[in-house]
Amino acid sequence: MVVGEFTTEVDTVVLGAGPGGYVAAIRAAQKGQNVTIIEKGDLGGVCLNVGCIPSKAMINASHRYEDAQGSDDMGISVEKVGLDFTKVQEWKGSVVNKLTSGVQSLLKANKVEIVKGEGLFVAENEVRVNAGYESNRYKFKNCIIATGSSPIELPNFKFSDRVISSTGALALQEVPKKMIVIGGGYIGVELGNAYAGFGTEVTILEGTKSILPGFEKKMSQLVKKRLKSKGVNIETEAMAQGVEETEDGVKVKAEIKGEEQTFEADYVLVTVGRKPNTEELGLDMAGIEATDKGMIKVDNQGKTNVDGIYAIGDIVDGPALAHKASYEGKVAAEAIAGEAAQVDYQCIPAVVFSDPELAIVGLSEDEAKEEGYDVKASQFPFAANGRALSLNDTEGFMKLITRKEDGLILGAQIAGAGASDMIAEVGLAIEAGMTAEDVSLTIHAHPTLGEIPMEAAEVALGQPIHTAK
Repeated sequence: MVVGEFTTEVDTVVLGAGPGGYVAAIRAAQKGQNVTIIEKGDLGGVCLNVGCIPSKAMINASHRYEDAQGSDDMGISVEKVGLDFTKVQEWKGSVVNKLTSGVQSLLKANKVEIVKGEGLFVAENEVRVNAGYESNRYKFKNCIIATGSSPIELPNFKFSDRVISSTGALALQEVPKKMIVIGGGYIGVELGNAYAGFGTEVTILEGTKSILPGFEKKMSQLVKKRLKSKGVNIETEAMAQGVEETEDGVKVKAEIKGEEQTFEADYVLVTVGRKPNTEELGLDMAGIEATDKGMIKVDNQGKTNVDGIYAIGDIVDGPALAHKASYEGKVAAEAIAGEAAQVDYQCIPAVVFSDPELAIVGLSEDEAKEEGYDVKASQFPFAANGRALSLNDTEGFMKLITRKEDGLILGAQIAGAGASDMIAEVGLAIEAGMTAEDVSLTIHAHPTLGEIPMEAAEVALGQPIHTAK
C-alpha cells in the first residue's frame, strides 16, 4: 500500500551514492545544478561500506598483528601478542563511519538533496523512488546512473552463512580456523592474505594458471611467494565443483588438473567477479540501451542513447574501479553543464593491496609493442633503495616502460612496499607527456621509497647510480 506519491522537478538526478555517484552529484552542484541523489543503501556505496575502505582497514590491522609478533632479523621478540577480533571489527567500522558521515556532510554542504530509497525509471525523464510505504517521483532534465555492481553468485555456491561474498568476509565476527577462497583475483588475494595474517589456514582455488592473472607473472610470483610463506595453499587450474555445508563448516569439491579433491573449512569465500546493478532499474521504460550482460552503452562523455541520461562506473565498459567511477562522474557532470569534458583512459592505475603491493599504470611492455612503439623496459630493485632496506622490506621492483627514441614515459609496473602510493607519480608523468629525463632531473627526497621512480628513470637513460648498469 502506498501512502502518498508526490512529483518533484529537479535539474539532475543521480542514482547511486557510491564513489561515482556522490562525486558526480557534488560536481554537478558545483556547476550550478539543482541535484537530488537517490540511494537505497548507505552513502558511499560498496566502496566505503563493504569494499575498498573496510578491506584496506582489515588488511592494515592484519599487517599490524603480524608486525607485532616481532622480527628476529631486527632483534625484536615478543612472548605473546593478543588479538581481539571484535575490536578489530569495531575499529574498521569506525573508519567506515567517519567516511560515510563525511560524504553526507559534503553532499549537504553542496546543497545536494539526499533521498533514501530505490529508484527506477518510469519514463525517459522520470524516476520513481520506493521507500517503505512511500513512493515519490522525480522529473529531471538530466540523470546520472551510478548504481555500481554486486558479487557474482555461482550456481553451485549460493551465498549463505558459510558460503560468503567479500561483504560477508568483511563482517565475520571471529577469525576462522580455515577458509577456502574461490578466485585468485585481487579481491580473493587481498582478503585471503588478510585472514592468513590473522592466523587463518587459507586455501586459494584459482581456475587459471596463476593467481592475479591480469598482472605480469614476475609480479604475481612475488605475491605467491609471500602468501606461501604465511602458509597459504594455492591451487591453480582448479575448478570448484560444489559445496556441502556441514554443521560447523563446508566441504568444497574441486577438480585440479583433472583430479577431484575435497577441501574442508569453516567458510568458503567466493570472489569470481562482479555484475552490474542494472536489472531492476527499469531501463526499458526509459529506452536505455544495454548489453546482454547488463552493461549500459555510453559515449566518451558518459551519455547513453537517451538525451540527458548518463551512466558511469561499474555499469559501463572498463575496469570496475572506484577511482574510474569518480573520474567518470566528474566528466558526466561537466558534460551536463555544457563543458567539452570527455573521458581519457590513457592511464587508469590499478592497485592490489597484496603483500607486497602491486600497482600498474599506462601500458605494459607487451601492450606498448602491440601498439607499435619501439620500447625500452627499465627495472630498478627495491633492494637497492635505502628506505626499503631500513623498512626491512626489500622484495620488489619497478619496471618503467619508455619510448626508445625520446624516453617518453608510457607505463610502469611496481611490486613492493608503497607501490599503491608510488604509482601516482608515473600516472602524472604520463598525463603530462613527461620523459624519463624529466623524472630523473626532479629532485626526490632521500631516503624515501619515492626515489625509486627517479632511479628507474636513470636506468632508462643508461646512467644508473645505485644499481649496476
